[in-house]
Amino acid sequence: MAPKRIILMYISEVSGHRSATLAIEKTLKILRPDIEIMNINAFNYTNPISEKIVNRIYMGIIKRTPQIWDYLYDNPEVVKRVEKLKEKVYKFNSPKLKNLFEEFKPDAVLCTQAFPCGMVADYKKTYNSHLPLVAVLTDYIPHSYWVYDTVNYYITPSLDVTLRLIKKGVPQEKIKSLGIPFDPKFNEPIDKIRLMRKLKLDPQAPTILIMGGGQGLGPIKTIVKSLEKAKQGIQEIVVTGTNKKLYKTLKRRIKKYKKKVLVFGYLHNIHELMDISNIIITKPGGVTTAEVLAKKIPMIIVKPIPGQEANNTDYLTKKKAAIELDKPKEVYLVIQDLLDDPQKLKRISECAGAISKPNASLDIARLLLDLTNA
Repeated sequence: MAPKRIILMYISEVSGHRSATLAIEKTLKILRPDIEIMNINAFNYTNPISEKIVNRIYMGIIKRTPQIWDYLYDNPEVVKRVEKLKEKVYKFNSPKLKNLFEEFKPDAVLCTQAFPCGMVADYKKTYNSHLPLVAVLTDYIPHSYWVYDTVNYYITPSLDVTLRLIKKGVPQEKIKSLGIPFDPKFNEPIDKIRLMRKLKLDPQAPTILIMGGGQGLGPIKTIVKSLEKAKQGIQEIVVTGTNKKLYKTLKRRIKKYKKKVLVFGYLHNIHELMDISNIIITKPGGVTTAEVLAKKIPMIIVKPIPGQEANNTDYLTKKKAAIELDKPKEVYLVIQDLLDDPQKLKRISECAGAISKPNASLDIARLLLDLTNA
């Protein structure tokens, strides 16, 4: 029997969308070592020049005028206005996808972002294809750009998202609430004491992990400065991702801080740093959120960006699995309150565990393999 072939599609190299495809790829290879997988940035594949321009514009909006993104995100009027443009883009890309699919001959395609999902959905309609297509939503809100008749299955992170998709017209039998996929290594235990000694951290002191997503965004400098006021003897681990400017700034300031602060750039062992942390201050990206929930760590979200982040935050706070804070300068007060009340920390941890889906990657990979055997 010939090995199965799967195409995984995402957009943006440093993103939760890509992390999700990598997690699924890793899990598929564990289940079926002989499987052949193509994991591609769909936007870069079809429109390499446009991808760079769009990414630059997107990052500019997020950093400088996030309220514009709030207006654009899942706005029914905007969705309606761009419908014809979207169809033209898909029609332009369909021949490129046809060449890709004829060459690689995939048994199924999985997309972790709406743009490639729409391209493949349009390809299926244009060429009357029955290629299995799975859409994996990596945020806690299903915007309208996801909805297409030719998608075989939608994977949602929660029942709440499933119900919203149904309201948008997606048949219930096409939806499976399996969770947001993340690397299986996040479920593996580590030697916490050994790691803390390696990092020269005090195993008895509260450890705060501060992250700004893969690109190191958010008011991280203000957060670190605020934590200097915390009355407890806390220690901090700051991960700046690909933000080299932030990394250099914090490195220069380390000697001025009263608290012990470790600063790292882009890492591949975030799962280990989470394991030794008592509280995490982070951006609420979907994949990061899924990882933190699986580890049952109390989460503080500071100034979420309108759109996906704001909606993810709404979901997490309603489920009492996170605390939202709008003023970065006051983060030390929240930390003090949590550390002074172990029962409160425990309740947040329990709420996180209650909505976590630690086996998401495994369940999604199994569904995908079942589709290839259908």
